[in-house]
Amino acid sequence: MRHIRTRLGALGVALAAAVPLSLTAPGAATAAATAPSGSGTAASVEEGRLAQDVPQEILRRSGFDRWQREFARGLTRLGSYGESRRYVAREGRALWHRAVRRAQGHGPAGGGLSRDDDRPLYWARLTMTKEVRDWRPDFGLSTARRKALVAALERGSRGQDTIGLPPGGKVLRIVVTGFDPFQLDADIRRSNPSGAAALALDGTTVRTASGRPARIEAAVFPVRWDDFAAGTVERTLLPHLRRGPRQADLFTTISQGKPGRFDVERTNGAWRGGYPDNARVSRTGTVPVPAGVPTVRPQPQWTTTGLPYRRIVAATTGPYPVVDHTTVTEIPAGGGAPVERPDGPTPGSTARAGGGGDYLSNEIGYRATLLRDAVRPGLAGGHLHTPVLEFGPGNTDPAGGRVTDPVFVHNRVAITAQVRRIVTVAASAVADGGHSGRGGRG
Repeated sequence: MRHIRTRLGALGVALAAAVPLSLTAPGAATAAATAPSGSGTAASVEEGRLAQDVPQEILRRSGFDRWQREFARGLTRLGSYGESRRYVAREGRALWHRAVRRAQGHGPAGGGLSRDDDRPLYWARLTMTKEVRDWRPDFGLSTARRKALVAALERGSRGQDTIGLPPGGKVLRIVVTGFDPFQLDADIRRSNPSGAAALALDGTTVRTASGRPARIEAAVFPVRWDDFAAGTVERTLLPHLRRGPRQADLFTTISQGKPGRFDVERTNGAWRGGYPDNARVSRTGTVPVPAGVPTVRPQPQWTTTGLPYRRIVAATTGPYPVVDHTTVTEIPAGGGAPVERPDGPTPGSTARAGGGGDYLSNEIGYRATLLRDAVRPGLAGGHLHTPVLEFGPGNTDPAGGRVTDPVFVHNRVAITAQVRRIVTVAASAVADGGHSGRGGRG
């Protein structure tokens, strides 16, 4: 989710006691907002794409088409809001775990679509949230409670409330995050290799160069501006970044970037460029920090990676080159037009694009590193951009193209494998005390 700029066209249970209630759930409505008893709500923009042929083929060829039917049958048996809350949370987590197991080669494939594919999870989640919106239970269900059910389902089906890092000093603890597919109005077939990598890595253990095991836990995030403003990133990451017996030793947010290369983003900027998201919403302005979470004041224009970028770039991790990416766009101190700086921001400047651009990939890097600077400034962590996942020759036309092809699968598998090796290199640097990142802000 790379450098898309305006000029180009445009709490989980673990956090309940740690974050004040002012940090609202994404999409939550006020308690005063109600709908008539038993009435449904309109489908979201993302759910509206479900009727197209491609999502239906992806669901059918992965076996994930059954989730909607079984989930809908379960809803009909519920007799209260409390039952409903437990049910949707449980079913959301079950979907996440099924997607992880499929990606990692466990259990039935469910169809001919390759196991490494992240798209069945995305489309199956939307079938479930649509069922919740359409549901007309006999008991009263306000708009606010219906949205709370959708939010609980979203968190569970993204792995956001099941990150389980082990305690103790023998195992290194790592958190990685990916994203949903995006830009689907241009090509609804799109997959996101960062989401595929999250599924492949969740709950796995890698071995560092010194032999120390490193446990990886993963989650994925929506490509929606308003969920980020509501605190979905902070709600998910804070319990694992702050000090404690299960604190992370390393984190990396991941998204899709440029064709043909990985980028370790040196600097993140506090600016939203306004490119439309998956809900066709545009937001421009300074990245809003949600109330009620630890942060740095005054809000910095820039944050810096804590990933061991020198070690990562120097290592042989796979077929794609890995770049220490330092370019940003700023308004220099004193004002003026935006200027691109190849070597990072200058003192006192105002952000207009971080190394990762001005879209949600830059924003998740900014939010995660800003949170780190507030609670554990020395923690190794930052943002990684993967190569763009491309279809094979002869299958590039969205209008008549196939949903998958051998080159497409090969590229996604190669990107995921290289992400694993990059994370292992970073973990090795942390294990031997050699990571160069110290956090920072400007």
